[in-house]
Amino acid sequence: MSLSAVHGTLSSLKSCQADIGTGMDIVTDVAMDLAEAQDDEMNPGIKEMEAMILECAKLDREINYFVDVVQQVTAEVATQQPEAMFSLSAKVKEQFTERIAQLSDADLHTHQKVMAFKESVKNSFKQANQESAESMEELDEDIAVTQSQVNFTCPLTQVEMVNPVKNKKCNHHYDEAAILSLIKTRRSQKKKCRCPVVGCGNTDVKDSDLIPDQMLRRRIQSYKRQNNRT
Repeated sequence: MSLSAVHGTLSSLKSCQADIGTGMDIVTDVAMDLAEAQDDEMNPGIKEMEAMILECAKLDREINYFVDVVQQVTAEVATQQPEAMFSLSAKVKEQFTERIAQLSDADLHTHQKVMAFKESVKNSFKQANQESAESMEELDEDIAVTQSQVNFTCPLTQVEMVNPVKNKKCNHHYDEAAILSLIKTRRSQKKKCRCPVVGCGNTDVKDSDLIPDQMLRRRIQSYKRQNNRT
């Protein structure tokens, strides 16, 4: 197998990984719908969806490790004799197996999208418990008032967020693409990324601090739908 073929395979894996992330967001949305529809006890379907999210997180993690191993091994092989390519597959399999053996499923609960799933479901149950027996029209008005009090604007782009993420250290929100781009830029400059919210004392924002805020994303989408109707 040529190195160009290896790079093509890695590109396909990364595309698959993006699809997995999208699927996890969809599962989270469905779980939130189920949680909002009841306020007494956990729907068995939500438990099944949590198990599904954990399986997706496991696959996502394994893809990350596999890509990392392949890139490391191919970098080593590229500096050696051409015949070293014949042992590429065996080396990748050996190192990948070693890394996977050291992993624990307990670590999956710190995966960003798993944390987002749990927090989103919890918030949906909380919202359902707080709702009274008012009519749907009154409920919509309450939601609209609540939404109008929330700042949907990203502090970086100054436009409405599409995929909001929350910083678990300072609780500020940003659009995912914008904050990840800023972190990457600061990292390339060998600098720390300061929270872009004016007055925030968080001087070291890391991608591991960011949690997708599915609840806020749904509220933004609902707000857009209401504005389109008016």
